[in-house]
Amino acid sequence: MQIVKTDFSVPPALRRLKNESGVTLVLVLVLMAILGLSAGLAGSTWSSLTQRAREADLLWKGGQIRAAIGSYYESAHGQGAAKIYPSKLEYLLKDPRTLQTKRHLRRPYLDPMTGADWELIKDKGGRIQGVRSSFKQEPFKQGNFSEENKNFEGRGLYTEWEFIYQPKKAGAAKKAGSAAKQPESEKSFQPPAVTN
Repeated sequence: MQIVKTDFSVPPALRRLKNESGVTLVLVLVLMAILGLSAGLAGSTWSSLTQRAREADLLWKGGQIRAAIGSYYESAHGQGAAKIYPSKLEYLLKDPRTLQTKRHLRRPYLDPMTGADWELIKDKGGRIQGVRSSFKQEPFKQGNFSEENKNFEGRGLYTEWEFIYQPKKAGAAKKAGSAAKQPESEKSFQPPAVTN
C-alpha cells in the first residue's frame, strides 16, 4: 500500500500566490491607497462642516456688531445732538459720550473666519458704519438670507458680506408707520354681541 501525502493546510490557489514575490506588498499598497482616499474624503467633509459653522457664526457676530453700531448711532445725547457713528469699535463696549456705563455690545468679537480683527467700513468722516470679514473664499450660503442680510445673495466672497448700519430715512419711517396702521374698514368692524 502506498501512502499519498497531501497538504490540506494550504489551498492550491494560495500555493501559487506563495510562489509570487511582492504580492503582499501590492496588497498592502492597495489597502493604504483606499485608506488614504477615505481619510481625504473625511477631511474635506470635516473642513466643509467647520466652514459652514464659522459662516453661521460670521452672520451672527456681524449682525450683533451692526446692531450695536445702530444702537450707538441712534442714541444721540442731549437735545439737538447729532447722530454719529463710533470712531472706534471699543466705543460700542463703553460709550464715552455718557457718564454712566452704556454698552451697545456685550463683548468684542473677532472675525470668525480668520480669528483676527474685522475690516472696518468707514463713512466719509472716518467713522465706523460697518464691518466685514477679510476671508477671501467663496461662501457656501448663496441665498435664503434674512431681511437685513438680503444684499448678501449671490455674493462671491465673504469679503463682500458687509454688515453696515444704514439709518432709516425720515420719509421711509413714516411710510412704514402708515403701512402698519389698520385700514378704517378693519377698525370700524365690531364683532356681534353675544346674548344669552
